[in-house]
Amino acid sequence: MANPSTLSRRTLLGAAAALGTMALPALAQAKIVLRISTPAVPDDWHAKMWTVFKETLEKSAPGEFDVQINLNASLFKQGAEPAAMARGNLELTTVSASDIAKIVPEFSIFTAGYIVHSPAQQQKIFNGPIGTEMFKTVSEKMDITPLATAYLGTRQVNLRELRNVKTPADLKGVKLRMPGSKDWLFLGDALGATATPLAFGEVYLGLKTGTIDGQDNPLPSVRAAKFYEVTKQIVLTSHLVDGLFIAVSNKSLNTLNAGQKQKVLAAAQAAAAYNNDNRVKEEAQLVEFFKKEGLQVTTPDVEAFRKSVQATYQNSDYAKVWPKGLLDRINATK
Repeated sequence: MANPSTLSRRTLLGAAAALGTMALPALAQAKIVLRISTPAVPDDWHAKMWTVFKETLEKSAPGEFDVQINLNASLFKQGAEPAAMARGNLELTTVSASDIAKIVPEFSIFTAGYIVHSPAQQQKIFNGPIGTEMFKTVSEKMDITPLATAYLGTRQVNLRELRNVKTPADLKGVKLRMPGSKDWLFLGDALGATATPLAFGEVYLGLKTGTIDGQDNPLPSVRAAKFYEVTKQIVLTSHLVDGLFIAVSNKSLNTLNAGQKQKVLAAAQAAAAYNNDNRVKEEAQLVEFFKKEGLQVTTPDVEAFRKSVQATYQNSDYAKVWPKGLLDRINATK
């Protein structure tokens, strides 16, 4: 029969071994969970960039984070993410300027036509003092913090029939499909056309039958939806340089130490840079694609469009909520 001291040692050793095996899942659970929700589909650069975010974070902070990517709006519906983040039910997403403007009205300046001129200028605006100020307001009012700006695309006009378009006056009478919100319809009218609301899924048939005369979208969307099959011309108006903002929940951000915050920020910036580089390259290649498909690709007097559209906005209720001098500061950012 074993003596009591031997039993005690065995019991202690067995307990220690059991605790050791229990500690393994406990350590795994100690990882900081970062859930990402996005409506982007797998082939979209906006989906692929999240893999870059995850891989960058794994390299800079090995074993510290559990990054969970949810595509196709499978976790939260598009537009529902900011509220989920404020409640602490989601850590990261991309949020649009129009979604931000619902809570931060002054941000509506970035939903207006010809405010941002190019993807390069977009980055300078949001990576500089203007971005710092605007993002601070977003953080205070929405309880989310934008970390980086992902280029979404430059919207162009796509017409069913050939038309000589040089100035907004040349689009008079054109039934231009726009998304159904008042902000989008205002932009369509500001371009000189007759803005016509129509669901995206109905645009192809609308162009084919003549219900609408044209539509506006970034060139990758024109190709993906095959609008080039039922149109004859693309007018490079470049009227809206659109973006999405990689944002983190303040509830999640506040649980991180300074080093972790910096690593998450760097990963977001690496993800945005990956998206931006690839999207700009793709847009440049698409002009030749559409020409090969038989479309005429024309460039109007963009400066005439810019002056006309900006004047229309400045004389509207939209401009009343824009911070004084902000438009001039944006225009001065080259």
